[in-house]
Amino acid sequence: ILVMLAAFGAACAGERGDRFPERPGAESRPFGHTPGRDSVKLITLRSPSGIELDVMTYGGTVTRLLAPDRHGETADIVLGHEWLESYLAGTPYFGAIVGRYGNRIAGGRFSLDDSEYELAVNNGPNHLHGGLVGFDKVVWQAEPYENEAESGVVLTYVSADGDEGYPGELSVSVTYALTASGDLRIDYEAVTTRPTVVNLTHHGYWNLAGHGAGDIVEHELQIHADRFTVVDETLIPTGELRPVEGTPFDFRQSEVIGSRIDADDEQLAFGGGYDHNFVVVGWTEGGGLRPAAVLHDPASGRTMEVLTTEPGMQFYSGNFLDGSDFGKGGVAYGHRTG
Repeated sequence: ILVMLAAFGAACAGERGDRFPERPGAESRPFGHTPGRDSVKLITLRSPSGIELDVMTYGGTVTRLLAPDRHGETADIVLGHEWLESYLAGTPYFGAIVGRYGNRIAGGRFSLDDSEYELAVNNGPNHLHGGLVGFDKVVWQAEPYENEAESGVVLTYVSADGDEGYPGELSVSVTYALTASGDLRIDYEAVTTRPTVVNLTHHGYWNLAGHGAGDIVEHELQIHADRFTVVDETLIPTGELRPVEGTPFDFRQSEVIGSRIDADDEQLAFGGGYDHNFVVVGWTEGGGLRPAAVLHDPASGRTMEVLTTEPGMQFYSGNFLDGSDFGKGGVAYGHRTG
């Protein structure tokens, strides 16, 4: 996945040398301990473009992302917490690596090579985001690096055979890289000792106006997809790939997110808004990065472009946020604030 962040207009270019580093940089510092006394680190990546990223080894979690607006003023544009203890208490996967399997598995069961596997049921009748202790709740090993082109951190974790019910020992590597031009690249790799299922992803909640700036319904969104994955009332795909044309899911041209989010539509009712996979156009097996979406905040001028090698991209409009999660600066993250 490649995320490109930019602000419309010049971002105070004359002041850039005083405010932003001349080359990419990476640094690591202690960030506390888990109840089992595992040490957690926080890695900060910096780009000459003015982008600054914090990644925590607990869950491989992006806790902060600073980006300049059209006037060069920076804001933190991801939802999250200031302290490890808040993440340990439980969050809706703010900024975490999701695995072994992102999204839902119906009934917590799947079959593979004539064998049946039973997983935890942790989302209504279904399995969600890797189970009770998914990759968002483990401590990853971290190796920060920096060079002229980018700063980054390589996170690694070994999931034991049978972990959360999944077959095979799985050795996982996830790299966060922040380029000199301000692109955020996330690379995933996994090697298994037995046939298994894997679907790794990043679970960031974005608000381009700033994490405490209210809801995102005035953001403008374009998705490069002409079909979306129809779901049932428990958000399990039915197998139908429905054309977006003539539906509230048509984002082929940039649309204000809130313009149709409460339309009288069964699919929107099932998700409480958008919580659907979009079939990205142009996918081929083994193909390279291609555009998936563009998100723009008119108020700040910030724009985020998403590119991926994968066939689908989930758009979730923060429908289950209800103000019970208090984030950085004591901000209550209410309905659709990311």
